[in-house]
Amino acid sequence: MPALPDGEGVPADGALPGWVRPTGASDGGRPFGVYVHVPFCSVRCGYCDFNTYTASELGGGANQAAYATTALREVSLAARVLDDAGLGSRPVSTVFFGGGTPTMLPAADLARVLRGIDDTWGLADGAEVTTEANPDSVTPESLRVLADAGFTRVSFGMQSAVPHVLATLERTHDPRRVPDAVTWARDAGLDVSLDLIYGTPGESLDDWRASLEAVLATGVDHVSAYALVVEPGTKMHAQVRRGELALPDEDDQAAKYELADDLFTAAGLGWYEVSNWARGPEHACRHNLAYWRGDDWWGVGPGAHSYVAGPSGGADDLGGTEGIQGSQGVEGVEHVEHAGVRWWNVKHPRRYAALLESGASPGAGRELLTPGEAQLERVLLGVRVREGLAVSALDPSRRSAVARLVARGLLDGVAAVRGRVVLTRQGRLLADSVVRELTP
Repeated sequence: MPALPDGEGVPADGALPGWVRPTGASDGGRPFGVYVHVPFCSVRCGYCDFNTYTASELGGGANQAAYATTALREVSLAARVLDDAGLGSRPVSTVFFGGGTPTMLPAADLARVLRGIDDTWGLADGAEVTTEANPDSVTPESLRVLADAGFTRVSFGMQSAVPHVLATLERTHDPRRVPDAVTWARDAGLDVSLDLIYGTPGESLDDWRASLEAVLATGVDHVSAYALVVEPGTKMHAQVRRGELALPDEDDQAAKYELADDLFTAAGLGWYEVSNWARGPEHACRHNLAYWRGDDWWGVGPGAHSYVAGPSGGADDLGGTEGIQGSQGVEGVEHVEHAGVRWWNVKHPRRYAALLESGASPGAGRELLTPGEAQLERVLLGVRVREGLAVSALDPSRRSAVARLVARGLLDGVAAVRGRVVLTRQGRLLADSVVRELTP
């Protein structure tokens, strides 16, 4: 698992810097989401570097049965911190339970956490509430409990429909169960997304096509497809280093992305973010869009990250940083403007639970973003979505790069004429390179 970032300390009470306090109605009206991290898995997959734990890894003091109660303690702390910062009156637009495998908890526990979030802030009209799940971690009954509690979406970690690919990834579910799980979720009234991974060692193009066709056969309205990234410290990384597994080359990855885009597009699923396709805007994952658009969110759970923009820091259309307040009086940050604060919790469930039980914040560290840093992140994230971002959101020194990127076929020329930075498909394949040319 990756180490937490470096950063300054979080106050014991979790208080936010004074400069995040809203200066006008628009600041207090920024959309607000809640992420709930459930760190439990039945087994650890060899490629996974998320902050997750199996029963044998947890050790004493990390009680899975008590996790809902622990998470609700952080919700109560979050309410106090946001109230003190003048940001506590906003209803929650989106909630996302991720992991780990959230559905390793009883559905009643997930429902209780959602009810606590609703009781604390209120869910906005039409709020999106998603849980991730493994196909073998749900039943028709558990999905009905979730739907009745207010969940609106479920995102199944399918990853592949091919047994030998799943075996390499160390996924434990039977791929034949996926269509049943999709049917159960839809019968319960839930929207359904399927998550795929491409580029697993040993996966052929035909294997990948079989997975894509299996997804489309279910008729789901949302699909995520991510290229496998083998992170240092994972079991798979060690296998690759020892020569036991061979990673595909960039051409193989590109061919698989293009095949996915071709098949999804032909089936009526349009891309709205580099790795995500939906049948229409109403089926896009609004919670993830909130991240890409720089909205505020609170992350509940061990290792979870949170973000709150400074006044006017969540500028519309990713353009400009006018009106962002200075941070005079913030200890150690004299006369430096800031556009937002990001913080993260301690990683281990045992330590996380102990801090909250003692009344302390579980925050492990935080960083205060300058306007320049926030601008860089807005470009990095904004380029990835289909609507792109305004050319005016770029640093003036980098706007001339737009014409060069259009000439190379990486940005849409018609969109550029209209003042938008929008990736072509080739640009999606080279999104990191595009960002490097658009940022100082």
